[in-house]
Amino acid sequence: MTELAAGFSDNIKNALAVLPEKPGVYLMHDASGKVIYVGKAVVLKNRVRSYFRNLASHTPKVKAMVAKIAEIETIVTSSEVEALILECNLIKKYRPRYNISLKDDKTYPYLKVTMQEDFPRLYVTRRQLRDGARYYGPYADAGAMHATVKLLRSMFPLRTCRKMNPDRPCLNYHIKRCLAPCAGYISKADYHKMIKSVCMVLDGRTTELERDLKQQMQEAADNY
Repeated sequence: MTELAAGFSDNIKNALAVLPEKPGVYLMHDASGKVIYVGKAVVLKNRVRSYFRNLASHTPKVKAMVAKIAEIETIVTSSEVEALILECNLIKKYRPRYNISLKDDKTYPYLKVTMQEDFPRLYVTRRQLRDGARYYGPYADAGAMHATVKLLRSMFPLRTCRKMNPDRPCLNYHIKRCLAPCAGYISKADYHKMIKSVCMVLDGRTTELERDLKQQMQEAADNY
């Protein structure tokens, strides 16, 4: 394994020595304590250490950032999806100078949950409107965001069609990717429970969601 580059402070070396081998978010601070960069990682130890190895191979932007790092902060998450959501929220909060500029939010995608509809949908948009929907983002990493949508749709069989046809369920119902609210196969109340779970994941409230699901499973078992 390549050794860490020389010349870093004891504070940095100590931080690198105790990095967790778990998914999460890392925040780079400068000497004044200001957050200058926020990133996410599948394995925090590997990703954060990569900044301090083989400095000659880094871009000028990364070299300049590394030279200003005085402190490293990490936040462990339960999954890569949770790390993605937390990263987005922290970038919006701190606006770090070395992250991709998010000054023009319209150039970056959002996740939209159409709460104004009887049976809400989840999809990607680049426009944030005052239409009663819930918006999550903007996301700098579009690839990871699309992976999040794919994961959520595999976990929760939401409708994807713009217009519901009450006469015949679409193909997604037959391949078990939708519960066919168009045909009345799921009630509005039950569908909204599913939407609530989706929003809890996007809000980063996965621990609370897990507790709620366990409670529902126990209630179902008691009523069996």
